[in-house]
Amino acid sequence: MGLLDNILGGGATAGNNAYSVPIPFIPQNLQQLMQMPYAALTNEFEVAALTVAVLCNYCQNPQATIEMLNYLRGPRPLSQMEIQFLRDRLTGKPYKMLSYLQGTSPQNNYTPGNPLMVTVMTTPYTYQNQDYATLYIPSSGADSPRQLDLRRKPSTGQWFVWVTDGLMPDIRVPVSQNPWA
Repeated sequence: MGLLDNILGGGATAGNNAYSVPIPFIPQNLQQLMQMPYAALTNEFEVAALTVAVLCNYCQNPQATIEMLNYLRGPRPLSQMEIQFLRDRLTGKPYKMLSYLQGTSPQNNYTPGNPLMVTVMTTPYTYQNQDYATLYIPSSGADSPRQLDLRRKPSTGQWFVWVTDGLMPDIRVPVSQNPWA
């Protein structure tokens, strides 16, 4: 049973809710990801937070990040087109994924607080389709939370990343990179 199972009593409820998920560290490779407390992928909020943590590593090591994402995606690895999309959206923008960590802002150059935390939100439509969850994660560089879609594998009860595109739009640049600041 994961941390959020205790908080939520074994499952989320319909409606607008926000949950803060602690991230012990940003994993740099698949071995480190497997040591994370939520690596069993049994809770959708924890999987969403792990997805942010994994993507925070992209600019350091794209190949290791792809390997970790493939683990989070389960039986559906990234296609070449999805890998190119990640490259196009994240290369040279390490702040983009850091913006999903609590305590960041364009003014502090997206420096996260300690401990690392990710807020994951639901809406009344989160569980609209059986075995799918549409979750939202606020970015300190955007005006509205960004979408992440997960899919549950009924035979194992695990949640896997289904669509990450909603996390990739551009955000406000850090003050240190803004020529108009």
